[in-house]
Order: sequence, then C-alpha cells, then structure tokens
Amino acid sequence: MKKFNRTLVTAALPYANGPKHIGHLAGAYLPADIYTRFLRNRGEEVLFVCGSDEHGTAIPIEAQKENTNPQAIIDRYHALLKSNFEKFGIAFDVYHRTSDKTHHETASEFFLKMHEKGLFTEDTTDQFFDEEKQTFLADRYIKGTCPNCSFPNAFGDQCEKCGKSLSPNELINPVSTLSDKPPVLKSTKHWYLPLQNYEPWLKQWLLEEHKGDWKTNVYGQSKSWIDGGLSPRAMTRDLEWGVKVPLENAEGKVLYVWFDAPIGYISATKKFFEELESQKFDFSYPENSVIKSGAADDWKKWWQDKSTRLLHFIGKDNIVFHCIIFPVMLHAEGEYIVPDNVPANEFLNLEGDKMSTSRKWSVEMVDYFESFPGKEDVLRYMLTSIAPETKDADFSWKDFQTRNNSELVAILGNFVNRVMVLSHKFYNGEVPENIKPNQKEKDLIAEIERCQIAIEANIRDFKFREALFELMNMARAGNKYLADNEPWKTVKTDADHTATIMFHAIQVCAHLSWWMNPFIPFSASKLCEILNFNKDNYTFGNFEQVPVKHQLGEAIHLFSNIEDDVIQVQLDKLMATKNAIASAETLNKSEKKDAEAAKASIQFDDFSKMDLRVGTILSAEKVKKADKLLMLQVDLGFETRTIVSGIALHFETEILIGKQVCVLANLEARTIKGIESKGMILMAEDADGKLHLMSPENLISAGSKIA
Repeated sequence: MKKFNRTLVTAALPYANGPKHIGHLAGAYLPADIYTRFLRNRGEEVLFVCGSDEHGTAIPIEAQKENTNPQAIIDRYHALLKSNFEKFGIAFDVYHRTSDKTHHETASEFFLKMHEKGLFTEDTTDQFFDEEKQTFLADRYIKGTCPNCSFPNAFGDQCEKCGKSLSPNELINPVSTLSDKPPVLKSTKHWYLPLQNYEPWLKQWLLEEHKGDWKTNVYGQSKSWIDGGLSPRAMTRDLEWGVKVPLENAEGKVLYVWFDAPIGYISATKKFFEELESQKFDFSYPENSVIKSGAADDWKKWWQDKSTRLLHFIGKDNIVFHCIIFPVMLHAEGEYIVPDNVPANEFLNLEGDKMSTSRKWSVEMVDYFESFPGKEDVLRYMLTSIAPETKDADFSWKDFQTRNNSELVAILGNFVNRVMVLSHKFYNGEVPENIKPNQKEKDLIAEIERCQIAIEANIRDFKFREALFELMNMARAGNKYLADNEPWKTVKTDADHTATIMFHAIQVCAHLSWWMNPFIPFSASKLCEILNFNKDNYTFGNFEQVPVKHQLGEAIHLFSNIEDDVIQVQLDKLMATKNAIASAETLNKSEKKDAEAAKASIQFDDFSKMDLRVGTILSAEKVKKADKLLMLQVDLGFETRTIVSGIALHFETEILIGKQVCVLANLEARTIKGIESKGMILMAEDADGKLHLMSPENLISAGSKIA
C-alpha cells in the first residue's frame, strides 16, 4: 500500500438553499468527521475542508419565491449550515463558501487553464427551456421517466432508482420541475468537457488501480458508467448567478455548478492557509487542528504533492461527479492529485420511506437540536450504528430510543458510572495501586488491546459501524470484568485484589475516553473531565494511562434514558406528515384526472395516424434488474411482437397470459434494458394509480383494428 505524508479530507459541499437533514449527516459529514478525528488523535497530518455550495439555478429561484435576492438566501443558509455542523461536532478545519472572492478566482483560473490547453469543445445545441419561467433548465430541474428502469421521477442528470447517469434528452416525457410543464428546446452555445477522451485513463486509474480498495457500491457504479461509454458534458450554463465564464462572448453564462462546486474544496484549502498565515480567521479554527501554522502557498502541497492522500466523503447521488467528472478535471488540468478513495455512503431512509425535505418527511438538524438538547452524541451514535455504508439503511425513532437506553446508558454509561462511584466510595476518588494482578487482568488487557486494534483497522477501512461495535465491546469487556470480580464483595474479603480490580477498571475508562472521541466527542470530553484525564497524554500500547494516586473527578452520568412520551411526540409528527402527504397525493390524483378530462381537442387526422389493434399476450416474464418492467410476447395476427411494458407491479405474469389487450402498433421501436420494444400496451389508470387492462368484452381475432 502506498505511503502518504498527509491526508486531505473533503465532505460534500451542502447546497445553501435550505436546512439539511440527518440523512445528509449519515451520508457524508459524520463519517468524514469520525475519520478526521481519528487521524488527529493519532497525531497524523490531516486537513478537513468543506463549505457551502452557493451557486446554481435553485438559489435565484428560491430568492424569487421569497421576494428577495440570492445573496440574502445564501447568507441565511450558510450561517445556518455552519452553526448546525458546529453544534453536531463536525470539526472542519475550514468551512468556506463558493460565493467568496477566493473561490471565484480559483474556479475562473482553473477553467481558463483548461481552455487555454484546448481541453474544451464548443458546441451550439438545443437545450431545454421553461417558457413559463423564462429560464434554461439545469439537468436537475427536469424530470421524466428513466429509459433504463422506467422510474417515473428520474432527474435529467441521474436516475435515483437505478443510478444511471442521464442527459435530459434521454428522459421519456420530460417536464420542468419549476412549472410542471413540458420544456421546449432552444439553441445555446456552451463549452463541453469531452469525457470520452479520458476513458482509457479512467479505466487504468479507477478500474485497475482501485479495483480492490474502493467500496463495491462506489466501484460498481463508476464501472457501469465507464463501461457504458462516456460523452461530452457541458461545463457552462445559461444563468446570471454563479462564477462568470471568463471568456469573451460569454455573457449570461456561468460555470456549471458541478464544475464550480468541487473546485470549492481547493478554494477552501487556499482560504485556510491565507488566514492561517495572517492568523485572522473568518471561520471557527478548531482547537484540535493539527496544523498550527503555515504560509499562503502551502495549499499547493495538499493538492499538488503526490505524497498527499485525497479522500472525498459523499452520498451515493454524487458518485459520478467525484469519481468521474472531478477526477477528469484534476487529471486534465495537469498539476493536481486525484482522489485515492471516495468512500460514498448510500441513502438513509426514515421509518421505511425515503427522506425528503420537500415532502417534510425528514428529521432536520435544527429540529433535532430543539427536541433533544444536549443529546448530539446520541444521534451521532445512532447514525454511526446504522450507517448506510454499502446499502440503504433505515432510521426509526424506536430504534433510536433502544440504542440510547440499552447501549449508551446500560452498557457504556453504566460501566463508567459504576467505576466512578466505587472509586469514590472505596478510595475517595484516588486511583488505587495495582497490588495483586492475576490472569483475569491479563485477559482484560488482551481484550482491550484487541478492541483497539479492531477499531483502528475498521476506521482506516471506512467501516465505521464495525468500529463503533468494537468500541462498545470495550465497554462490555469492562462490565464483564466488574461482574466477574464483584469488587463490592471482595472489598470486604480481599482488599489488595479489590484495589487491582478498580485500578484496571479505571484504565479501561481512560481508554474509552480516547476511543470515544471520533464517534461521540462530547461524551468523550465529559468522561475526560470525570477522570480528570488529559487524553493528549494517551500513549498507544500502554494500558496504564492513569497513574496511581491520581485524583478522579466527580461521578456523574454520561447519558440518560429517553422516555416513551418523548419518542411518541416524534412519531406523532411523522404521522401528521404522512396524513398530509396522503391527502396531497389524493388531491393531485384528482387534479390530474380533471386535467386529463380537460385536454385540448385534436384533429381527426391526429387520431387516424395511430394504428390501434387487439393483441393477445402469449407470454410474460420479468425483465432482469428492472422491478417495474415485463417483457411480453404479443400476437398481433400478422406477426408476434416483443413489447416491454412497465406494469410488473400491477399484474402477476401468469394472469396476463391469454389476455387480450389494446396495442398501439405503429409506435416507433425503442430499446429498453437491451430489449427492442415494438409497440405499447394501453392501460387505464384509476384515481388510486392502479392500472387496468383495456380488453374487448368478448374474444376477438388478434390483430383486429380498433376504430
């Protein structure tokens, strides 16, 4: 394995158009913080950078809604995001913002250098335009049916269901998310990055060099994009808000937010060293930062020195940008290192449903702080214990309560409290002498050492769930040691061994305080105060961390139980939200039905172009890796057709065989999941969204025309 002198950790820049929920924490920020805290504790040179993403279409749109200007929007949410991260203990070295002058200069210089090297192509193309809102649409503001899996709400840049990278013109029946109306195509000129030119390099760097050390979900997604063939991607957009394209004849155009945003990691690093040199900080400089001094130009060794390890912590929806596009940009520019790993997480659901701020089905950070003051570590513990590291995970309030009461309180907190209470009761809070150790003490030390080795190995492998489990095993070992030795009994019969028992139990507490810090830092600091222990004096490989006669602090509880009524409040909130969502969906269906009934008239010639025929379904089978699709063999009388239809969730295959259906026979053929589909089965959809076959009352010859 390659040796590195330093580690640069980035966490995805949160978009400054609203608060963020706990799914975002679980996806990127908490794992990045755990990893960074661990490296800092080990004394390794590490820099943790992030900042608010403040450009793109959504910001001016939000400003229009609130009758204000984009700057007011980003100022409000930048402050909120920064404050929430600090409250949650996410200890960035620098939390920057892309509206800053340093960022605009950095992004412009990056683009210009690539342009001067002839790395972009210019092209005038037809792009989607919302006539009602009078704006070109960013890919994320176009929705439609995914051509790969038939998911009806795929975005113009990526399908969140199957993960396929898309272009807006690939969507079936695209609509603008701003007006819910079909966009029109309008000509515009942009600068494109020809990603296909870098396929050989990507195959070597990513598919060969990182085949064994990247997460399977990240590697698999990246491989599928590369194997599917890459195409040019526009690096500019028609918009007034953002980093202006630094070229002549580029009025009204800005850098694509996904070109500009990852450069925010670079500009944040620049900002850190600019202010470190002057010692005048616009951000909260972390006390535990291992970088105490530096010159403004030191940012270069973090981005241009190959002895630096670059890690991107992100959610799975950002994989394509951090594993394909940004690495290509860094490689093409020529002076920058590329990421050594991108340990992306999957999604965190809430009570069995996808988390969504827009639907109000989420737990926002700011709401959690209000509902559970002083319990930041409980959420950190919960999110780490269920981290969606390789597949989607689910957050439930009952599980949250159970993990707090049965694990933090009953295992970790109980052990520490018993040790402190007994130490004050037997020895007035002084660490007793290790007078009479035996095999039980040797076994305890061996188990603590095993746990520590396992915690470190798992953190370095980005397996934070397993690392946390081993931390709790350390507490379990301490509890078992106390239970097996019963110092509350032996104090009356064997004072010397009782002193040894308590000496070792205190040492376990000291080790816990050190290893708790990456996961639950507020509780770790609290335990250090209880122990009157400076974790900076911690020495690896030395079990005896707290000296004899050391005076311990007051015995106080690390954690407290969460009662049923507190959890019920949260469940009631979600139930109210669920009812509101259901009501809105019912209303939308009703409005959709009314709208469909009021569609504009068409000419007879329009109708006569359709070749509608009766078809008999001969066979039906599910399409692999596509939950909604069935491949049907349909007899049209004059020939048998293969038709792929998105009805798998509504009908069992056996029921369909022999059924007669209405077929649009002259629909242009389309390849879906590698299958050529020639035609469309017509269905009726009721108000509840259930599909029904449109069949003749009596059997009729296959191929009969429907007039």
